Amino acid sequence: MADFGNIEVDGFVKQREALESLMMSNPEMEKRVQKLIRQVLMIARKQISNQAKGDIKADPRQAYKAVKTAVYKRILGGSVSILNKRKAGPKTLYEPPRTLKAGQRGGNRRIRSMRTEQVMSYQGADRGFILRFINAGTDRRQTKYGNRGSIAPRNFFANSSHTAMQKAAEQLGTLIDEMIKKELG
Repeated sequence: MADFGNIEVDGFVKQREALESLMMSNPEMEKRVQKLIRQVLMIARKQISNQAKGDIKADPRQAYKAVKTAVYKRILGGSVSILNKRKAGPKTLYEPPRTLKAGQRGGNRRIRSMRTEQVMSYQGADRGFILRFINAGTDRRQTKYGNRGSIAPRNFFANSSHTAMQKAAEQLGTLIDEMIKKELG
């Protein structure tokens, strides 16, 4: 009889240790959950980026790549946004193609400002400001050279991010459940 009680206690201790290893106070478990959060956020980022790519008709400098993710360190969670990155990527020289008609000479004779050259050199993930312009729209702009027009708001980010983040939350719950089942055997 004494052996059965000892086996039962040993099994209880092992089960208790397994449950304690699954607690969020365990640093290893926290890292594993953060890894899962990163995975689902990358999937959500891809979905939102594809939506942005579909909403932008001509995007030679790939602004759709400016959708970024962040996984929080202090709390379990993360975000997907179209805000600027902390560090800029390498600059690239981009010269837009000229569209001259047959017999037409020249093009724009105005000299480009340094700021225009700088903005034209932004590529891919550094072009979050373009996504924000398309998402929120702009007012009609008037310069001394004429009307610069406006951009109609498309509000693609709110719609696509809401859907993608709901799916990400469901996927995260499923992945955490699978991880717990795997650990408990």
